[in-house]
Amino acid sequence: MNTQSNPGRAQAVAFANFALIKYWGKRDAQLNLPDVGSISITLDTLWTRTRVELDPTLEHDLFELDGQAGAPGSARVVALLERMREIGGSRVRAHVHSRNNFPTGAGLASSASGFAALVTAADRAYGLGLTPTRRSELARIGSGSAARSIFGGYVEMHRGNRSDGSDSIAEPLAAADDWPLEVVIAVSDRSRKSVGSTEGMQRTSQTSPFYAAWVSNQPADLALAREAIAARDFDALADVSEASALAMHGLAMSARPGLLYFNATTMECLHTVRQLRADGVPVFFTVDAGPQVKAICAPGSADAVAAALREVRGVTEILRAGLGGGAACLDKQARSSA
Repeated sequence: MNTQSNPGRAQAVAFANFALIKYWGKRDAQLNLPDVGSISITLDTLWTRTRVELDPTLEHDLFELDGQAGAPGSARVVALLERMREIGGSRVRAHVHSRNNFPTGAGLASSASGFAALVTAADRAYGLGLTPTRRSELARIGSGSAARSIFGGYVEMHRGNRSDGSDSIAEPLAAADDWPLEVVIAVSDRSRKSVGSTEGMQRTSQTSPFYAAWVSNQPADLALAREAIAARDFDALADVSEASALAMHGLAMSARPGLLYFNATTMECLHTVRQLRADGVPVFFTVDAGPQVKAICAPGSADAVAAALREVRGVTEILRAGLGGGAACLDKQARSSA
């Protein structure tokens, strides 16, 4: 049993991250171990706030997301809490209140911020005193991308080789203010995607004839991205990031049946970003498992990019973000609602 104080209640915030070098595919679905490494940026405006309250009278964990009890993802929340109770030697169940300030399950990385916030709040509530690296490993159990949201700025998620996943963790590459890129997000559909990432990855790895090539090419892309970030080389990062995004979606389309996360507005936004870059605006795109387009901008170019994307037919909302920090407890707000 962990001998640290057990406050029994904690609130944490974590931010969405967008992968520039994409993660798609698992080597172990049960432990959520990725088949490839990835590199991401953590944002500063898209967040999940999660409050964990321990209650010895509960017979099972309760999970509430955006006011909805028994929300999608409840089983993964319970599994993660069970693992954390094993670590701390506790049997006390928890009531989890979670809130996103952006669309859930629509390709904007809500599971990443959600599970990073959950691990961080539960760590405090159960009095575990875990290191960020250990929290990253645990967050991965809930969502592969959540391991990256434990950290801020530029983050690399390692594939790892151990069967228990202990080396499949994220680590920071550079701080947010080392290279303060800006992000413009063109939202065209806020609804939950019909095929989630976990199901999509499984289908792709089992049926795509190009999956082995995707896995074998990933180390080269990771190396290029690392070098670009270290050198603050925007064009180099743009080239490898766009290539990774298109390769991931091409891979998903090659599954049987194929996965189509783009819509017509997605395609028009991609063409718009490419034209802006051809016209000299430092910007590139990335797209995750959903229709929303993320335009990554060099400092000072976000206004022009936002104006152009706002004019694309089908864009219903423009979101703006900079790069932000990692998951953290909100000590002064621990008693406020999530």
